[in-house]
Amino acid sequence: MLLLRARSVLIAALVLVGSLQGPLRADAEGVLVFAAASLKTALDEIAPAFEQQSGQEVTISYAASSVLARQIQLGAPADLFISANADWMDVLQEQGLIDEASRVDLLGNGLVLIAGGDAITIGEMRPDVDLQAALDGGHLAMALVDAVPAGIYGKAALQSLGQWSRVQNQVAQTDNVRAALALVATGAAPLGIVYRSDAAVEDRVQVVATFSPDLHPPIIYPAAATVPASAGAKAFLAHLNSEAARVVFAEQGFALPGG
Repeated sequence: MLLLRARSVLIAALVLVGSLQGPLRADAEGVLVFAAASLKTALDEIAPAFEQQSGQEVTISYAASSVLARQIQLGAPADLFISANADWMDVLQEQGLIDEASRVDLLGNGLVLIAGGDAITIGEMRPDVDLQAALDGGHLAMALVDAVPAGIYGKAALQSLGQWSRVQNQVAQTDNVRAALALVATGAAPLGIVYRSDAAVEDRVQVVATFSPDLHPPIIYPAAATVPASAGAKAFLAHLNSEAARVVFAEQGFALPGG
């Protein structure tokens, strides 16, 4: 199985180095957010409005949820953590590293199969779809299937369909879902499994199939302030739940609580 490990190691190192070089905690005028890579486009659009309204600077570090959670365990100075699955948030909560009272299920998402250029639309993925033939000798881009939420969800969906054993040797694993998206967008891989929200913000790919949510565990993005919870973290979290932020999230393909 092809593993794109170097990029993963580099990102983890950069996050750690940035943590060690910074203060033990963001100051009162700033908020340091650790967020799943799939949130980048949305948060980059949402954060400036909060900065203008509050006068506080928001710094966001994006990586796989697993990488970010481990950095928080090592003492990285995040004020707010937004994960792409509940498991990593649960780990930090059990270790007393997040403020349980601030924890909310912020968003949901869905999985899609993407291709670059012109491709035949499959519709909903089914057990009888010949995914291996569709790859035509190429690789299926996915986030790390045993560590990164998007990869874990994708592997579970393929297993539910009886497809995993057919294509696992052709899976190109990347450190996060945006890296998998990039492989397809640049033509390095003919197909990839990413979140619906990722496909919505990349013009160079198209959705060729969707995955029923019954095929994998629910995709939930929990968010919580770290301990001790700062006023800035709580304020930015409230902003993420505002109507203006919800509009951006919805436009980019995320599911909203109660939606």
